Amino acid sequence: MSLVTLEAEAGVARLTLHREGRSNALTAELLEELLAALDRLGNPRALVLSGAGRNFSTGGDVARFAAEVEAGNGRAYAQRTVGALNEAILRLAALPCPVIARVQGALTGGALGLVLAADLVVMTPGAFIQPWYAVVGFAPDGGWTGMLADRIGADRVRALHLLNGRVTAAEAQALGLAQAVSGDPDGVIAGWLSVLAAHEPGSMAAVKRLLARDPAPSLAAELAAFVDRIETPEVRAGMARFLHSLERA
Repeated sequence: MSLVTLEAEAGVARLTLHREGRSNALTAELLEELLAALDRLGNPRALVLSGAGRNFSTGGDVARFAAEVEAGNGRAYAQRTVGALNEAILRLAALPCPVIARVQGALTGGALGLVLAADLVVMTPGAFIQPWYAVVGFAPDGGWTGMLADRIGADRVRALHLLNGRVTAAEAQALGLAQAVSGDPDGVIAGWLSVLAAHEPGSMAAVKRLLARDPAPSLAAELAAFVDRIETPEVRAGMARFLHSLERA
């Protein structure tokens, strides 16, 4: 089964992450399928991005990173995976059409970047955002230190990382990271799509272009820091502790 599906109907494209048995944890293969789907996207009037199952995505697959480090391939795999994540974020953010993200459950680690690239976000009431980097030992990726800091301020982001803080859906809406919180996210999206269908695509594209800030430099810095840390003894130990805690849960 595909790790990412692309469906299109009536000018609306729908991209869905389909690794629900692992909470849509990001691997190089999933992200490369996402990039391939973006290659096939065409020119939709709107794009809806979602994750199948209980969680939107729990970010990078720690078990896979641990296995690649153990095999002596940690740096190359980190470069491949985070590099693909960065490319997906940049390409989503650069789309001229409105991008809508549907978020349920956990939105953690680098998966946040996919949502930060969206223009409109709806979260279910129980959804949340959390970093987890300091627990595992990774350097932040996915726009946490650049894109998110630009949105909510460096001080808030610093505290989130140091305390592994959790941002609830209601808090995300108050911070402007989500435009709606609803137990019926599909209904909210249907309403947004109805509104967007009545608007001129060129005007919406101009708004996006004029408001855009280039996240590429900060994403590149995050990638370099992530790769530099991935094979350190601290990260090896952190991944082992994290995976052991999941086994006991």
